[in-house]
Amino acid sequence: MSLRIQSFEEYQANYKNSVENPEQFWGEIAETFFWQKKWDNVLDWNFNEPSIEWFKGGQLNITENLLDRHLPERANQVAFYWEPNDIHAEGKSITYQELHNEVCKFSNGLKELGIEKGDRVCIYMPMVLESVVAILACARVGAVHSIIFAGFSAHALADRVDDAKAKLVITADGLNRGTKKVDLKSMVDEGIKNCPSIENVIILNCIDSQPTMQEGRDIDYYQLINGQSTMFQAEKMEAEDMLFILYTSGSTGKPKGVVHTCGGYMVYTSYSFENVFQYNEGDVFWCTADIGWITGHSYIVYGPLLSGATSVIFEGIPTFPDAGRFWQVCEKYKVNQFYTAPTAIRALMSHGTDIVNEYDLSSLKVIGSVGEPINEEAWNWYYENIGKSKCPVVDTWWQTETGGIMLSGLGDLSPMNPTHAGYPLPGIQPVLLDSKGNEITENEKEGYLCMKFPWPSILRTTYGDHERCKNTYFSNYDGYYFTGDGAKRNKNGMYRIIGRVDDVINVSGHRFGTAEIECAINTNKFVIESAVVGYPHDIKGQGIYAYVVIDIENEEDYAIIQSSIIDSVSNEIGRIAKPDKIQIVTGLPKTRSGKIMRRILRKIAEGEKANFGDTSTLLDPNVVDSIVENSI
Repeated sequence: MSLRIQSFEEYQANYKNSVENPEQFWGEIAETFFWQKKWDNVLDWNFNEPSIEWFKGGQLNITENLLDRHLPERANQVAFYWEPNDIHAEGKSITYQELHNEVCKFSNGLKELGIEKGDRVCIYMPMVLESVVAILACARVGAVHSIIFAGFSAHALADRVDDAKAKLVITADGLNRGTKKVDLKSMVDEGIKNCPSIENVIILNCIDSQPTMQEGRDIDYYQLINGQSTMFQAEKMEAEDMLFILYTSGSTGKPKGVVHTCGGYMVYTSYSFENVFQYNEGDVFWCTADIGWITGHSYIVYGPLLSGATSVIFEGIPTFPDAGRFWQVCEKYKVNQFYTAPTAIRALMSHGTDIVNEYDLSSLKVIGSVGEPINEEAWNWYYENIGKSKCPVVDTWWQTETGGIMLSGLGDLSPMNPTHAGYPLPGIQPVLLDSKGNEITENEKEGYLCMKFPWPSILRTTYGDHERCKNTYFSNYDGYYFTGDGAKRNKNGMYRIIGRVDDVINVSGHRFGTAEIECAINTNKFVIESAVVGYPHDIKGQGIYAYVVIDIENEEDYAIIQSSIIDSVSNEIGRIAKPDKIQIVTGLPKTRSGKIMRRILRKIAEGEKANFGDTSTLLDPNVVDSIVENSI
């Protein structure tokens, strides 16, 4: 059975089959992979505990499917082109055989350090080829990797390392970002000071900073792998063994570790990659995400490699040395499928089309969008100026928790409609529910987006706290997975995502819990309390608006206090989560029971001056007038 759908009619037939015979459908797809032992059952599940098990009893190692299985035909095919931050620096490439060799060498190094099946390893690295090697080596030895975005602070790093009880951190001395060099090693040193589970730190030299090495703990990356064998027998893993933990923000302050497992994640990421992007033999695929996010996991590392694809890894940023960098890279590598975020598209729109027209983008066949709903203006600009009105735009909707793309067009096989993510992939069974849990069948009526049946790459738990998984995703509506998003469906069955309906803000495609940011703000010495909401932002999609009550009345100090608050958020989480607007207020709109009425704060942040609905339960309605009068 081929993974590739060849027509919209075939999609419709496959979708019907996937809903009526899900176990047969996914079982046949799973048969196309290499298993050390076949599964006993395709699927056992219930959404009440929740308990979801795909291909239970099956044994495999995912790296055998993305490396070893390809070597007879693809040994000399490029797996990755690496494009450095500096446009004048020399890029690199690595073939499937070379990648296999490096992964085996690093796997032997990990075993030498005592890393065993089930151990947790945190990876805090730049966008370099060695990051992929580290990820796959963990998977090959059976260790559970947890990648931490290298823009997170030492404090955020410590939270994740401590929650995972990691034995090892793999990092670099630093990273290149535009004109800056960012020190990663000192972040790790600071972050793991109070993480007793850490036994070793592996450091890759990326910026030649000559960091101080702690004797007995710190190990140079290349000293570890030099002389290691290029052969390593992959660890036998159960299909439901953990593959990785990826921490994501929720509506409470503590990040939650989303757990994905080996078998189901493998099957779904490969299937979704090949069909959404309509990848063909010999194509070059480029996803601009960072590996620290789920998009990087699924569509830089796992999905493309499982499909035998050639991909681009980019170290830099879209505006360095100028706003033509993305298009220069597309021309250089003759990219066929390009996948980026609406934030990047909107930022590049502001630079006009002259710089786009300097480059040959004729190789592009599919252009994709990920991270948040793309607005119509950005969609049209992208389609007309990057896709030259010939390339389909695949506006993908999915989440860290889903593991892979759930709603999307399928390359040029399916209809497009600006601002609409599109159709569910085969095996995905979305429903729209009202506030009482009743299914909405009418068209163009907004509801809560839920899923009524599991798919292979659905999260299995939140690490170390299964009750949190149940409460977050499976308790809102009995028998359903709740996405946290609102959506509506048009008469043609295409879905449009409206946005978050919980206390989560989507900033440049990255989710942050309001409580997490508030906790960071409240660590500031000037702050008594705070409330954070999202508001429409021309570039980021959503910006962060913070209302802050302080214990000082001297207005001359407000600028200093606001700067100090930004520093607090940067230190606790990272600059990616810093507020765009900080309004100093005398109080927050609270009910008599002490609950902050956030809907009022959201409306004020959006520019509303009145019409706040029922405010009769407010303890002090005058607070609202004061906030409106001084809104930014």
